[in-house]
Amino acid sequence: MNNIIPTAEDALSSQLMQEVWSLLRFTPGSGHVWMDDSRIALISSAAFANLRRALIEGVGFERTGQMMTRIGYAEGSKDAKLYRQRHPAGSAQEALSMRGELQAIAGFASPGEIHLDADLAHGRFYAELAWNDSLEANVHVLTQGIGTEPVCWILTGHASGYCTDITGRAILFREVECRATGAPRCRVIGKPLDEWGVEASAFSEYLRPQPFVNRFSERGADEGLEDVVGSSAAFFTALHLLRKVAPTKAAALILGETGVGKEVFARVLHRMSPRATQPFVAVNCAAIPESLMESELFGVERGAYTGATESRPGRFERAQGGTLFLDEIGALSYAAQSKLLRALQEGEIERVGDRTTRKVDVRIVAATNVDLERAMRDGRFREDLYFRLNVFPIVIPPLRERPEDIPLLLDYFLTRFSRLHQRRVTGVSERAVEALLLYDYPGNVRELEHMVERAVIMADDDAAIDLSHFASFGSKLSRRSAGPGVDGAVQIRAGVADATAAGLLDQGLDLPTLEAQLLQEAVARAGGKLAPAARLLGISRPQLAYRLKKRGAAKLA
Repeated sequence: MNNIIPTAEDALSSQLMQEVWSLLRFTPGSGHVWMDDSRIALISSAAFANLRRALIEGVGFERTGQMMTRIGYAEGSKDAKLYRQRHPAGSAQEALSMRGELQAIAGFASPGEIHLDADLAHGRFYAELAWNDSLEANVHVLTQGIGTEPVCWILTGHASGYCTDITGRAILFREVECRATGAPRCRVIGKPLDEWGVEASAFSEYLRPQPFVNRFSERGADEGLEDVVGSSAAFFTALHLLRKVAPTKAAALILGETGVGKEVFARVLHRMSPRATQPFVAVNCAAIPESLMESELFGVERGAYTGATESRPGRFERAQGGTLFLDEIGALSYAAQSKLLRALQEGEIERVGDRTTRKVDVRIVAATNVDLERAMRDGRFREDLYFRLNVFPIVIPPLRERPEDIPLLLDYFLTRFSRLHQRRVTGVSERAVEALLLYDYPGNVRELEHMVERAVIMADDDAAIDLSHFASFGSKLSRRSAGPGVDGAVQIRAGVADATAAGLLDQGLDLPTLEAQLLQEAVARAGGKLAPAARLLGISRPQLAYRLKKRGAAKLA
């Protein structure tokens, strides 16, 4: 599609503007201001100008630009989720129009023209966005004067994050005109990251603390070193903790559900540490029989037992000077835990069948999806070993709690597997992207990886991946596809309505009555508690409370 949208005159923009303004609520008694179910704060342009000036004077122009753009990127990703909730079948044109209205209501700029040429099914996306009266440009000129570099950092980052989340591809926007440089207006151009060529490395700096979408691999996935990819606050928190502990000798304990990428994060920690040039040795504690655990960890001398025809080093010796990664540490037997604890305390090991000890210098990184504190209480895990390992815990949240990472992971896996399997996949259809963004991923990143690989294999060359290519996953892709509709009412979509809701629909009830009964049914099933009821409906607790009040449903304690 190729459209020019004069947002000030277009009927669609007018409708979206009214809808966006309806999401803004004030509660003077509590001092809260809400945008839908998110609390926001209002600050004056003078305060914003002082903040920018203080940052520029404190950390420099470039670093300030990186931080501000990263903030805009996160906000854009959040706003894209709001759009998808309210317009599950909306087009890219509508999405971009709403983006402008969201920026306008935040007071950052007045939306201008949108030039869009997008065909997501064939991997094509090109957009030119303009805005007038940019707050960022105005305050910069006021405090710093006319310069030579564009300064609408938050607005540009917002466009990148928003369009990345909407399309499921890494979209990068670059500001090519700015009022802070003397131009009559501010204008940005957006394209997929891989189409920016050599310019991508320079401008994507503003969206990452390391290379774009935080890829830390030095040699690439083709050589066995996987990248870690993400943009969510939880992802950045985990990376921040990795940077803090990496230069030290402290043991690290990585916690998270199966499939979140604990070993990948452990490898990143190793590559960021002074031991990066030394071995990284991984041990899956759950995969080694208890009878062989001691010889696997500490080594064995020739003749120690039947079948030991030669001496061989264990994992500790093989990791000398480097990092020993103990995966699924919670699966170790109590006896194996005792032997491991002694090795950690003394810094020395003894091979099976040997009488001499050997000094070892290894950095221990352990990982588990087991609740070790509960295992301690149940007598299944040694307390002293737990505290020896839990010097620096790092929690990797499940993928369902960091949906901002899904579009970047999707783009990364699509590129990786298209190259690996030599397939010419053009992109992902809009309905497939939406389904992937709404799924809750019980298998986390590993499940998404396998889903994309299978879809790449099933798709035809020079064609887009569609929802049908994920058919082998059944109706699971619809688990989280319930949410508020255009008019703010709860909208039941495919795969979510249960027998109760279906029965209400069969009765021919009007939408308000249907919603009120659906809300009350969810609250009843949750024992009168709003938070669990909201999770059943796939909406937030504030949204549920608002809908209950709006529909006049019975008051709940």
